Amino acid sequence: METQKRFDSKGVTLIELLVVLVICTFLIGGIYRLFISQSKAYTIQDQVVEVQQNTRAAMELILKDLRMTGFDNDRTPAVPVPSRPLTPGDQSITVMYEQNDALRQVRYWVDGWRLLRQETVNGVSNTEALLENVNALNFSYGTDENEDGIMDDRDADQVLSPGDWVPQATVQNRKVIAVRVSLTARPSQVNPDMQNMAPRTLVSAITLRNLSMTR
Repeated sequence: METQKRFDSKGVTLIELLVVLVICTFLIGGIYRLFISQSKAYTIQDQVVEVQQNTRAAMELILKDLRMTGFDNDRTPAVPVPSRPLTPGDQSITVMYEQNDALRQVRYWVDGWRLLRQETVNGVSNTEALLENVNALNFSYGTDENEDGIMDDRDADQVLSPGDWVPQATVQNRKVIAVRVSLTARPSQVNPDMQNMAPRTLVSAITLRNLSMTR
């Protein structure tokens, strides 16, 4: 009797086993797709943060040099700073100032997709790439035509607005006391998931403190 009962007990059928395997396959597939999706999202976010940080670092270096435009500590009269230490451009800029008893000329421009900085000291030039995958570098200028040390309110709206900034072609012989920098870069396009990512633009404006003083 005991042997008969043992053989009559039901187990797992082949169909039930196949159903369980199919369900497990769907579950594992869903988990894998979720993992891949999260991994791609993390990679994209990481590259976006990286390009933002690199763009910000490049912008800070540009602003640092702009702040020094025209600086002359007068400790070394033999190293005079030219009376026009700023060479404005729409997509490039060159500034000159004295530092560590040496005249420095610094130029920024975009070559292809790279933001370049060239520093010339005592006739020796050194060029370095600051940022890759650069879409645009643009400069506009704030002028002071009445020599009062205050940027001109060109659109007469009593506030500093985009209409007060002028391109290099409009600067001519006007006194420039401020610069507005627009730098646009994007993540590397090697990753196919980054193909449709919009470029990141950083805009900053700075007063040229050594040029804004009335003379």
